Amino acid sequence: MTKGLSSILLLGALVAGCVPAPPTTSHEKTIEASSLGLNGDVTPSIGEQWWTELGDDQLDRLVAQALAGNPSLAAALARVRAAQAQFAAARSNLYPQASLDGNETWQRLSATYIYPPPLGGSYQWMGTIQANLTWSLDYFGKQQAQIERAQSTARAAALDATAARLALAGSVTQAYIAFSRACDLVAVAEQTVRQQEDVLKLTAGRVTAGLETEAAQQQSQALAAFARQDLAQARATRELAVHQIALLIGRGADAYALERPRLTLTALTLPEVLPADLLSRRADIGAAQARIAAATAGRDVARRAFYPDINLLGLVGVAALSGVGPLLAGQAVQYGIGAALHLPIFDAGKLRANLAGATADLDAAVADYNGAVVGAVKQAADALTAIRAVEDQLREQKTALTSARTSFNLARTRYQSGLTPQLNVLSAEDLLIRAQRQSATLDADLLSARVTLIMALGGGFAPPSQVASRTPGPSGRSGSKP
Repeated sequence: MTKGLSSILLLGALVAGCVPAPPTTSHEKTIEASSLGLNGDVTPSIGEQWWTELGDDQLDRLVAQALAGNPSLAAALARVRAAQAQFAAARSNLYPQASLDGNETWQRLSATYIYPPPLGGSYQWMGTIQANLTWSLDYFGKQQAQIERAQSTARAAALDATAARLALAGSVTQAYIAFSRACDLVAVAEQTVRQQEDVLKLTAGRVTAGLETEAAQQQSQALAAFARQDLAQARATRELAVHQIALLIGRGADAYALERPRLTLTALTLPEVLPADLLSRRADIGAAQARIAAATAGRDVARRAFYPDINLLGLVGVAALSGVGPLLAGQAVQYGIGAALHLPIFDAGKLRANLAGATADLDAAVADYNGAVVGAVKQAADALTAIRAVEDQLREQKTALTSARTSFNLARTRYQSGLTPQLNVLSAEDLLIRAQRQSATLDADLLSARVTLIMALGGGFAPPSQVASRTPGPSGRSGSKP
């Protein structure tokens, strides 16, 4: 038996040397970070719960609800569990597999086969109970390559789930900022209605005094109606923003009662240039790298399929004729041990096609990684540009708003005193309305651009080397050591 097993192993090794896999070269190369202009300092530490820096408890609760109940995130976590199960299944192939089989059948035995008459040609019960043991030696590393592929796939799925969590937190925060903007615009619209009604009242008094024409009063009434119309539209936009937040947190109309946001507009410390460690801080980039590793292992699986499978076999059990009773006799015992060899010889090119397909999958994984890398750099650069542009606009907007408010107050006072026509008041009022709306919009735009940059920088994802440095913050929330 030992001699036969040794022969099988030796034969497998010799045949493997005679059946080499064809050479296959990957066409795609990963982009080097040094070629992307990432020459700034490292990214400032971004906490896992970075949105808490905005100082709004209502936002904190909404993000927590989203992370606990969003259907898309639940689906991503389910994919993680499925990938982990596949990894466990692949790893189990390294260990011996045992099974137990049993049967009892009534049948007619052939009179011209292995049983001579009178047993041959009679009807008998045939019973077997047998324990089987198989063990793949993984002599050529096939199972190990499958394990590496499954492990990398599971890691990619886990990083995808992390990226989904970060993206969801960012989406809720952006929706909350849009809600804050809508609330500010409602406040501006309400103030505009009051201003228009005040001008209408003033104009009506001048018409009664004979100092203004009826046309001026009709114009003021029309503008007041337009202001109320704008207010209705602003309130509808605010309600739609609330609906979007409810969708993201996985709730319905029961989540529509939200208070006006109280966001800290100056929160979130961020870099002013593209950081050198941008790529290592993004979970989606890590997932793309893990998929390259999975595709590389998949190509190894396809290449090693050209080599033989060598398995150890073992069995022990009982077999007997004429019912269950004889199975208990000592003479009914049977057992055996051996080895099995499986070698592909001719498959009409199937293995070569599989290897070519696995190489193409590797090229696709590298191309997807390169696309994710270039996209990440663009997202971060766009966010930095947006922040600088909004900051420049805000500096000018402060001057514009102050001047517009002063101009309107002067025009209104002069109109009330009869020193200027109504047209001057309406022009100054229109300028003030535009300035107020622009100020409310720019404040939200700046905060939104900061959140966009946070997401482009990884959104609080900690690279593997930094995971151990995570420590609880003063409030019990998770943070990072600098």
